[in-house]
Amino acid sequence: MGGEAEMRTSMRIKGAIFDMDGTLVDSLFFWGVFWRDLGEKFLGKQNYAPPEALDLKVRTMIFTDAMAYVRDALDIKASAEEVVAFAAENLTDFYRYKVKAKAGAHALLEHLKKTGVRMCVASATDKKYLPIALEACGLSSYFDTVLSCADLGVGKDQPDVYLLALEKLGVEAKDAAVFEDSFVALETAKGIGCHTVGIFDENNFGQDRLSAASDVYIAKGQTLDTVIPHLSE
Repeated sequence: MGGEAEMRTSMRIKGAIFDMDGTLVDSLFFWGVFWRDLGEKFLGKQNYAPPEALDLKVRTMIFTDAMAYVRDALDIKASAEEVVAFAAENLTDFYRYKVKAKAGAHALLEHLKKTGVRMCVASATDKKYLPIALEACGLSSYFDTVLSCADLGVGKDQPDVYLLALEKLGVEAKDAAVFEDSFVALETAKGIGCHTVGIFDENNFGQDRLSAASDVYIAKGQTLDTVIPHLSE
């Protein structure tokens, strides 16, 4: 398992809500590829890297909103539709052929399934892309529900997607754990009373804030199944 996750409290849960990118699947390196390709196509720049604040902001936004924001922030002359189409093609190809499940994901999900915990995906990624990645990684069969912030019109800085996930799972916040690699998202989940599991990803920002918002923190070098000993049955 690669060491034991850092625990601040034990968790007795009936439901588990998982982010996808950077949490269940190793996909956040997409952003580095995306910025490079976008820079070449729309900005005429090689190996483009955006300002950190821009990179951080768009990661928790709804996909189409994020692309419109990128277009405006970088003063891209192409239409918003062109930028969205470019990003959508890149993302589909990426999820279908390049994404992999995070280490320990199958073991954790199998444990939760065997212990009767209901599971849901709640992602900022558009819903049409979620099955592509989950199926490519062999994870789709574990989930009762797959939700996207895009269907609600708000990102994870608001609790809407978590509240809907709790409703779909039929559990209260105090009986659910949210698994996230984003401190923005995890702080939101903690704010409505969910247990929180923070997951290190080398391609994401704010590990100090992520750790601070976590009841259990899966640190660098640890796998997802290190959380299993901290789940009370």
